[in-house]
Amino acid sequence: MIGLRRVVIALVLIAVASSAFAQERNGRGGGDRSSRQDTNHQDQGVPYPNVTGQNGPGVLSLLPADAVSEHSIDTPAGKLAYTATAGTFSLFDQSGERSAAVFYTAFVAKTDNAAARPVTFVFNGGPGAASAFLNLGVVGPRIAQFGLNGHDATNVRLIDNPDTWLAFTDLVLIDPVGTGWSRAAKPDNAKEFYGVRSDAESMAKVIALYVAKNGRAGSPKFILGESYGGFRAAKVARAVQNEQGIVVSGILMLSPMLEGAFQFGGERFALGAALQLPSLAATEMERKGTFSKQALADAEHFALSEYLPALAGPPLQGDAAKSFYARLSQMTGIAADVLARSRGFIGDEYVKSLRGSDRKIVSHYDASFASDDPYPDSPTAHGPDPILDGLVRAYGSVFVAYARDELGFKTEMTYNLLASDISGKWQWRQDGSGRGQPSVADDLRELLAMTPSFHLLIAHGYSDMVTPYAVTRYVLDHLPPAEGEERAQLKLYRGGHMFYIDPDSRKAFTADARTMYAPQ
Repeated sequence: MIGLRRVVIALVLIAVASSAFAQERNGRGGGDRSSRQDTNHQDQGVPYPNVTGQNGPGVLSLLPADAVSEHSIDTPAGKLAYTATAGTFSLFDQSGERSAAVFYTAFVAKTDNAAARPVTFVFNGGPGAASAFLNLGVVGPRIAQFGLNGHDATNVRLIDNPDTWLAFTDLVLIDPVGTGWSRAAKPDNAKEFYGVRSDAESMAKVIALYVAKNGRAGSPKFILGESYGGFRAAKVARAVQNEQGIVVSGILMLSPMLEGAFQFGGERFALGAALQLPSLAATEMERKGTFSKQALADAEHFALSEYLPALAGPPLQGDAAKSFYARLSQMTGIAADVLARSRGFIGDEYVKSLRGSDRKIVSHYDASFASDDPYPDSPTAHGPDPILDGLVRAYGSVFVAYARDELGFKTEMTYNLLASDISGKWQWRQDGSGRGQPSVADDLRELLAMTPSFHLLIAHGYSDMVTPYAVTRYVLDHLPPAEGEERAQLKLYRGGHMFYIDPDSRKAFTADARTMYAPQ
């Protein structure tokens, strides 16, 4: 999920096919209508199809028929032809009444034996984020290029993505209900989709519908999720197996949330603060130009061997305190007196402190990324985030133009890139009790244990403060050993939560991800 902290506080068998098609009864939305063929990507003279009656009353009447178009892209392996589909699937409740329309974008390569080719289902997080981030940021055949060395949202253009994942897997990008162009049939019922369990069940249904409709029962199936989308990926993998009979071959998580205990105020406690520290150390190394894996390993060791006991024990006194805060200051770039006032707990102090002398603030999403502070005289940081609000929201308008002009999906409905109201309505506990913290540790244990060929790849940016990479390392280190070599891997890249903004990190992540799809 992209945008986890800002959005949370302020990603088949025949039986399955028949079950999935049962969702697509007569009179449903866009999924069973004849497709629009657009091989030259030109407007056919009808700016908005007359869809009144096709999707019923209300906002769903604005959804057009599915758009199908033909494209090609040059990759390092040669020209790759593919079919793009932008459309919707309808979901139905137990009474047979349509409950929602879910928007998706699919890219399918034209190759021999296409039905056996891997297919990856992709979503972002939030909760409340649409899939345009991963579509135009990492995996899709077209990618958004920002101006001024990737830092200017006023100058964005779409270019071909030579590292598109379409080279090794077909792609289905899904917008959960309330995001993108996905909507509940009745606005008052949208909250029925806003929860860990209901969200996973609806995404599992969409996956089953796509598999059945497109004859992909024989394809290896993978899931990619960003931020909360990583959390969602594990829940959906379990739901799609238990409820739809589809077994997932692997999950790829990008900057995921795994344990709510560390996510929601975890930095106020000793262990959570210790797992945050390596990302701050990496940020300071980047600023000084001294980054190295050995230096980072030293910081990780310090975090658990010295920093954690100091926070968990009684307050340090005298020379011991002075020495400790001086070393912590050198490691993080935060002034020693600031650290001493909070007994070493850093929290969000870094946002204002790291570049405060320059009258700049840094981003939660990448502490190495700074912009001018709009409130330099304020004692605490507030206002927009330099990356989330200053840069990546541009993905929304770029995707709308892409869907309209290149994919042929034309609608007057608003595209919700980040629906921040969803997070406040989210039901985090699967049993509805409201007790405890959300976690995917048990899901990962069972996926690794019950499916011997299942693989997990988790990717993080070093300087991400929303979902620090050391939390993931801690979770993985406390999973039981899985039979088979390196079935659960952690990969780290320069950058932050959306490290794919950096072309080199994006390319490296794609290369690592590609190994997941090699025959095991």
